[in-house]
Amino acid sequence: MLDEYGNNGQSCKARYLGFPMDRSIASPTLLADLGGTNVRFALADAASADPLLLDSVRRYRVKDFDTLADTIRQYFADTGHIATQAIIAAAGRIANGETVQITNNPWAVSAHGLQAELGFERVRLVNDFAAQGMSIPLLHRDQLQAVGNVLPPEHDHKSTQTFVVMGPGTGLGVAGLLYRHGHWIVLETEGGHSGFAAHTAEDVEILHRLNARFGRVSNERMICGNGLVNLYLALADIAGQPAQEYTPEDITARATDSSDALCVRTVETLAGIFGSVAGDLVLSLGGWDGVYLTGGVLKILMPWLQHGGFRERFEAKGRFRDTMERVPTIAITHPEPGLLGAAALAVLESGRSLRQHSD
Repeated sequence: MLDEYGNNGQSCKARYLGFPMDRSIASPTLLADLGGTNVRFALADAASADPLLLDSVRRYRVKDFDTLADTIRQYFADTGHIATQAIIAAAGRIANGETVQITNNPWAVSAHGLQAELGFERVRLVNDFAAQGMSIPLLHRDQLQAVGNVLPPEHDHKSTQTFVVMGPGTGLGVAGLLYRHGHWIVLETEGGHSGFAAHTAEDVEILHRLNARFGRVSNERMICGNGLVNLYLALADIAGQPAQEYTPEDITARATDSSDALCVRTVETLAGIFGSVAGDLVLSLGGWDGVYLTGGVLKILMPWLQHGGFRERFEAKGRFRDTMERVPTIAITHPEPGLLGAAALAVLESGRSLRQHSD
């Protein structure tokens, strides 16, 4: 189930199969959260206080389709929905707001090409972690879980706050999120591809082995689904143990039931490195108000993040330790934060303001 690690439309008035009859949406927006393994679709009602229509969510495997347009056609055929515009949150750098080559799958997407092919009035491409970040204004308090003892922050119109948004799936996504006088601004980055900085003697040994395999070693080489395999192979070599041909799922399953000590060590090591990288991003982006954690692998890692070395290595920043001890790390538990953030962008494009939940 790799998705845990990762991952004939024409312009016209929409039909809604499966929606309550009294829900009327004049101009729906198609939302897509496109990663390396899966693409998720939904519809947004920009006039609603809860704009993401969760009953419209569907997930498809990228490997089963040749193009994003083919997958959208399948979504419309399966659900009976039609949309007039689209917001595509894609895992890759958006070039000139127009094109993206997905980092961990073979698809390339053009906004104008997709618009012409499917008859949309408008298509907007955004980075997938820009969308993840924009979900935060719409999250309920019960959709956030503190990692460690520092509670999630409050927001008010007088605040000036800066956050990091990051998380592992098929790759490692990173964004910055600014809150300035009641307005949210997201920074699209490719911070997951920053070079790995070793902090411990074991880190150095891991780095040597991954450098021999890959040349340059980015943070994404370890903090993602396949990063579990990379770490497992490196740790097996360090320990002088034979490595098994495990998948990421094999490693987490054996770690969870404690049936393989090396798998346990692998997940513990990933949690610690995750903490180091999260702390480095706080220093780099000035994210003193908190780090929001998300991504397809997060749920599986949560026991190790809560009880392992994540917070210790997050806080271990030398002269900034006292400051880092006060920075919250918060897991997003909403099932579809990427689609929720895309829905928030649809609200803003409609000219409306985001109605932040206060519960």
